[in-house]
Amino acid sequence: MAQATTLSGRKWSPPPLIKNPWVRWGLIVGGILYLIFALSTLNFDAARVSRGLERSGRLLLAFLQPDFTTRGNLIFTGMMESVTMAAISTVAGFIVAVPVGFGAARNLVPVPVYLFCRGLIALSRTFQEVIIAILFVVMFGFGPFAGVLTLTFGSVGFFSKLLAEDIEEIDAVQVEAIRSTGASWLQMVSYAVVPQVLPRMIGLTLYRFDINIREAAILGIVGAGGIGSTLNTSLRRYDYDTASAIILMIIALVMVVELSSGWIRKRVQ
Repeated sequence: MAQATTLSGRKWSPPPLIKNPWVRWGLIVGGILYLIFALSTLNFDAARVSRGLERSGRLLLAFLQPDFTTRGNLIFTGMMESVTMAAISTVAGFIVAVPVGFGAARNLVPVPVYLFCRGLIALSRTFQEVIIAILFVVMFGFGPFAGVLTLTFGSVGFFSKLLAEDIEEIDAVQVEAIRSTGASWLQMVSYAVVPQVLPRMIGLTLYRFDINIREAAILGIVGAGGIGSTLNTSLRRYDYDTASAIILMIIALVMVVELSSGWIRKRVQ
């Protein structure tokens, strides 16, 4: 424990977080015992680790000679499928999320509508996209359709939550000015709310497209289409040269989309 010397020469140390020493040391010993128990459940196998290190080395060496040509058609088709999935789900998610976002803004709607829309947002944000993808694959089968539904579902929660928070922080003076003219609710939203949040909505759309590109590459691993399916197949066949080429293509695509969306967001906002 850190100590300091006072002007009178006495040692001073900060008070412990837990004053009772029995409770303090009991928690420390209990935490150590739990950590030892948790580690014992991992079934550590030295031979398995050795085999994993060997495969890791082969995978890393494959990045020195990626194979873009042998399965070039599959890679190109998978990449285009991922981009298409991301584009469709971004547009569909935006269309569904806008009314939900306006309904979840407390300063625009009555309490029952607000609670209903907030419930939809909470539901759409409860599970991670991979779990949603597994459910859609079970319901609708393998392929990009399940991936589009998954990304759309995730986009709705993302868009609507951030849009609702932006609407709740708009300038209320402009809203009251439009209301004082006798405008209807729809006119008030059109002339006082939308102009204030429109740049933010465009920025969120581009940002979500960026996210959907990355997640579209992951969803294929669970059978929801996209380049992830090709990557999963290559890894299962131990075709590390093709797998490294796919990973490099994914990295390049994500970087291009991120740089492009960032540049557009700055121009818009």
